[in-house]
Amino acid sequence: MIEVRSPGALERATGDAAAFLRDTWGRRAVWAERADPAGYGDLLTFEDVDRILSTASLRIPTFRLVKAGEEIPESSYTRSGTTGSRPVTGMADAPRIFEHFRRGATIVLQGLHRYWEPVSVFVRELEFELGHPCQVNAYVTPPGAQGLTLHSDAHDVFVLQAFGGKHWEVHAAPGESSREPIQAVVTTGDAIYMPTGTPHAASTQETLSGHLTVGVHVTSWRDVLTDAWNRLAREGTLDAPVPAGWHRDPAAFGAELSERLAAAGGALGGIDAEETARRRADRFLRTRAPLAHGVLVDQLAAGAIDDTTVVVRRPGSICVLRPDVGRLRVLLGDRMIVMPAWLEPAMRRIAATPWFAVGDLAPDLSDADTRAVLVRRLIREGLLSLDRSNG
Repeated sequence: MIEVRSPGALERATGDAAAFLRDTWGRRAVWAERADPAGYGDLLTFEDVDRILSTASLRIPTFRLVKAGEEIPESSYTRSGTTGSRPVTGMADAPRIFEHFRRGATIVLQGLHRYWEPVSVFVRELEFELGHPCQVNAYVTPPGAQGLTLHSDAHDVFVLQAFGGKHWEVHAAPGESSREPIQAVVTTGDAIYMPTGTPHAASTQETLSGHLTVGVHVTSWRDVLTDAWNRLAREGTLDAPVPAGWHRDPAAFGAELSERLAAAGGALGGIDAEETARRRADRFLRTRAPLAHGVLVDQLAAGAIDDTTVVVRRPGSICVLRPDVGRLRVLLGDRMIVMPAWLEPAMRRIAATPWFAVGDLAPDLSDADTRAVLVRRLIREGLLSLDRSNG
């Protein structure tokens, strides 16, 4: 099996991930022409949009329609029905959606990362590269439709042009030096990055346009320091009441406040910063939604595993090891499993290897049955998948 290394998600969204992180991230808006020369057709095509709306039984709020900046009433493009004798409302009515689109409405697929696997895998990789939660909406606009008026978002944004084209006007980001707006005719494979609060507008275009808006919910230093402060506040030392009559002697109150601020500063300085950082990292890693496509099929075939069986890392999977006293904590996205500490060498080999035969674990696990049991467990947990590339 030959591993073909493809560009990472951040590379695809920026054209040069290292330069982006060094010069651009959180600082300024940029238009990256042909950020991904291959385009983003593997993530979403116009045919995919057709298929999603006509066959996937989407329900509100996973999609909506807008026209000239105004929401179109949901009742005009949804229907009701029953599933298993229970009433279901807000279902996509494909013919009526398509008619609205023909008349100039923009189709918005909301939270696309939750139900469209190519986007799910891409977003998981981007999240793991950045360390910040991401979400994706898709905007599909017919030729001649009016775009979005000038606005800004409360999170960082990557715009990835999947098909067609659109004109964008991007103003200076907060904190960026004053400049004329970027006037970008964005076409397939182009990308725009905008830090939080960047004013931007998408103008009327003459061709079909479909783009992915990747929202990055950036963790700020305020969030991190608030974690530390909340940990101090939970200890109860700050619960004592301020002196009665404090308002009559601000100078005395200020002197006592100064003492307490100094004490709080000392207490904050005594917090284990590394442990606080690890807790936040673990919380991020353990709150990624599972990407479990294929687990149901694999677990039925897992009983036949032996040393010749080849397994691969499941796309978008997370595997972070946290050695502990006498045990190994393994973070797998939406869950944590605990293993005996003696499995750490084998798990480090697995975490660092995109594919391997079960027998390749022999240097770390001498017993064949133990090797098979471990691999079966990791298949059930969604980390590994059976390799079917040769059969």
